[in-house]
Amino acid sequence: MDLADFAINFFVALFALIDPVGSVPLFAAATTGATRSGRRLTAVYIAIFAFAFLSFFFLTGLALLRFFSISMPAFRIAGGILLLLLGLDMARGDIVQTANASGREGVALSTRADALMQFERLIVPFGMPLLIGPGAISSVVIYAEEARKFGATGFAIGVAVIGAIALLIVAAFWFTEVISKVLGRVGAAVVIRVLGLILCAMAVQFMLVGLAGSTMNLVRRDTATPYQTPVQKGSQKDLSGNATGLAGHQGHAPFLR
Repeated sequence: MDLADFAINFFVALFALIDPVGSVPLFAAATTGATRSGRRLTAVYIAIFAFAFLSFFFLTGLALLRFFSISMPAFRIAGGILLLLLGLDMARGDIVQTANASGREGVALSTRADALMQFERLIVPFGMPLLIGPGAISSVVIYAEEARKFGATGFAIGVAVIGAIALLIVAAFWFTEVISKVLGRVGAAVVIRVLGLILCAMAVQFMLVGLAGSTMNLVRRDTATPYQTPVQKGSQKDLSGNATGLAGHQGHAPFLR
């Protein structure tokens, strides 16, 4: 693998795992009631967080999780619980009521204050683990090992790839305004509840995979990794929390040659 192959493979793998385009409807639902400028600034804050967080793991590996003795299965379970709370809020319509209540407050928030409020509410679990899950983290760690072969240039290219993904997150989330106009108020309320149910299911799946990776035969393999083809199943012989297994679980095996 030369430097160009490394950059392309890393970009494709990270884009597929983070999937900023697929998260646009969720971001639109989660920021219901926010102003246009506030929503766009929130997208910028989330992209900056994603860049900083992924760059940290790219440059240091799993040092943070090792420092606190946190396994990847435990990270999945904790992320699933937090994601479940957001999904429940969306499914019950609480997120819309909160936004409307904020809009009725006497003190009007500035664009920056509004964006910071949205960012603080969404950083966990939307920024992590929905956008930046264990699969994205493990993929970054894997490609960091590949970058070592190219020295400082490899690490510079890797950070540049992460920066490009962050810019795509901003670009994708800025399209939420179009989605909101198309759906309208009633349509948005329906979509929010449906997506809330999907988020709850994703959260439970996160926890099931975490349990499968930390226990012995407590969770059926076809439940932890459903809809897998025989080839995909063969590439995921364990869910113990190693980097390759987690990256592959999210539907995209690491793009290593």
